[in-house]
Amino acid sequence: MLDPVAITRPAAPADLPAVAAIYAHYVTHTVATFEEIPPTVAQWRQRLDDLTDRGLPFLVADQAGEVAGFAYAAPWRPKPAYRHTVEDTIYLAHDRTGRGLGRRLLAALLAESTRAGMRQMIAVIADTGRADSVALHRSLGFTDAGLLIGVGTKHGRCLDTRLMQRTLRPAQ
Repeated sequence: MLDPVAITRPAAPADLPAVAAIYAHYVTHTVATFEEIPPTVAQWRQRLDDLTDRGLPFLVADQAGEVAGFAYAAPWRPKPAYRHTVEDTIYLAHDRTGRGLGRRLLAALLAESTRAGMRQMIAVIADTGRADSVALHRSLGFTDAGLLIGVGTKHGRCLDTRLMQRTLRPAQ
């Protein structure tokens, strides 16, 4: 069930300490991301500025004035042929999961990415042993695009990566 007081809005610089804290939890304690050192607030500011300059969405779930999660669409690959394809990133505060915030954020990210002229969205999902992220993406129309076996190592675990894909708008 969706939390009625949570809203999805564009991220602002004032949100970045909360974004950094949310992500740091996943970097430090989980294998949901393959990063091993949490980005600083200054690095998050660079990411926000870069995505804004590219016209790509960076969103937060705001619950009573507090950032409960974030999502953004970043270029899938740097080569020009991929300019209409983005990769999604979505993280919720570890104590705010299971409330519909992830679905709300991802749905808004899909809509904003489509408005930005993107054609495809790719999800790169670490094999964490939990199906939450895969189920969330499937519920919003993503389909399996591949499985990369043993491509990551973190916290002493050898990890697979699942690729999922969703068409935002057909090629012209």
